[in-house]
Amino acid sequence: MKILTVIGARPQFIKASAVSFTFKKYKVIEEVIIHTGQHYDKDMSHIFFQELKIPEPKYNLNLGGLSHGAMTGRMIEKIEKIILIEKPDILLVYGDTNSTLAGALAAKKIHVRVAHVEAGLRSYNQEMPEEINRILTDKLSDFLFCPTQTSVKNLENEGFLNSNCKIVNSGDVMFDAVCLFEKKHKKPLVDLEDNYILSTIHRAENTDNIERLRQIIEALNEISETRQVILPIHPRTRQKINENQLKVSSKIKITSPVSYFEMLFLIKNSVLVMTDSGGLQKEAFFLKKPCLTLRDQTEWMELVDNGYNILVGSSKEKIIHSYSKMINKDLDFEKGYYGNGYAADLIAQNLINF
Repeated sequence: MKILTVIGARPQFIKASAVSFTFKKYKVIEEVIIHTGQHYDKDMSHIFFQELKIPEPKYNLNLGGLSHGAMTGRMIEKIEKIILIEKPDILLVYGDTNSTLAGALAAKKIHVRVAHVEAGLRSYNQEMPEEINRILTDKLSDFLFCPTQTSVKNLENEGFLNSNCKIVNSGDVMFDAVCLFEKKHKKPLVDLEDNYILSTIHRAENTDNIERLRQIIEALNEISETRQVILPIHPRTRQKINENQLKVSSKIKITSPVSYFEMLFLIKNSVLVMTDSGGLQKEAFFLKKPCLTLRDQTEWMELVDNGYNILVGSSKEKIIHSYSKMINKDLDFEKGYYGNGYAADLIAQNLINF
């Protein structure tokens, strides 16, 4: 069985590390990887392939830095050509990026089956490009591998049980990755104080709305007066802060983007995570840390509903209030919302059985 895998962004590299590692255990599976180049910055891409030992992509499309329409259109064109050359049995995509949608569209239009890992997620905010990508990809997919029971229910509520696709509650491959790599965590080259806060900001809804970004930065500035804040900064976030001359306290420790192993270290040794990243919300839970989500919606509502996460949006007042509420909260992190760490095996077995 030949599986053509399309990846292009940091969270997809992490997911692919667990799945590609598992595929190697099955002699019947041949995997060919396409890297679209959606994250083209070396710090955001190449280092993850080296660190996570993801097989080298056979194809590099180098399509980062374009508008949504241009990027997706050119990806479809190039992926279609590769499909015609490789003749895969299945095209596999992850998550909700432009690479995800482009791969699914290219395959489905020439009658190649599509497998979607991390299917069924919904934020119910169609102003987010990711929401459009994930909904359309689910509609196109033959195999829907859901990370949680909530995502299965979302698909059931949308009528997927009446379609010809196969829905599987596989568990979350990001949990697989944490289980694989947790012990390889590595301290980044940054001075860390005890009981620090880890924060990341990269979503367009925050970086492209300067008032939202301003309020988040002001909240972090105030929190940093009593506790160190570590901020590995996304290139786009740095650019927006500089362009708009936003004042960042000298007590906030800004670093360049860190590797996956370094991020695992930073999460494990923090006391709280504040982020607008979907993946980091879960990684905080996997590593037993409370989280404040700097967004108005999240796909991971089981964490909010059970008190591990608070949606704080961008309101300075709400961020600071929720920080005070969450910093000393006693939480039980033993709940198994995301499977047992063997999601990739379940995915491989289902594809082989097909």
